[in-house]
Amino acid sequence: MDSSLLEGYVSPHAYLRPEGVEVLKRTAEAALVPYEQIRAIYFVREFDGPPDGEDQRRVFGSRPKMDGLWVRLTFRDDEVVEGVMPNDLSMMDEFGVTFTPPDAGANVQRVFVPRRALQQIKVLGVVGSPVNRRRPRKKAASEDQRDLFASEQS
Repeated sequence: MDSSLLEGYVSPHAYLRPEGVEVLKRTAEAALVPYEQIRAIYFVREFDGPPDGEDQRRVFGSRPKMDGLWVRLTFRDDEVVEGVMPNDLSMMDEFGVTFTPPDAGANVQRVFVPRRALQQIKVLGVVGSPVNRRRPRKKAASEDQRDLFASEQS
């Protein structure tokens, strides 16, 4: 929250702890950072890129192409970012939210934001097709219409 940067590695499946986030620093030291001290965790392709997503768009220019919930997150300091998160309530985490930022080709691939760093999360839309989409039924052919492709039996 104080704009300092901590580079390191996290286990994508076990980095969230009740006390904070477990990080393995690039100096090979393990650290447990409390959620109160975290503004966001950026999952990057390379450490050498812009560290905090400076090269990325913060909001979508138009409706996103990725399936999921299109969300707008407002931080406590009124900064706004948008992203797409899975449309699956079982993926919601008690510690915060993980989303894909608008610029998928940039260095930052995913972002985790602790709930304590946020003022508001707003769903702007649901992108993608529903799972149980109803398909139109085929009309039954009338009895007096001939089937042109049926093989004739002699």
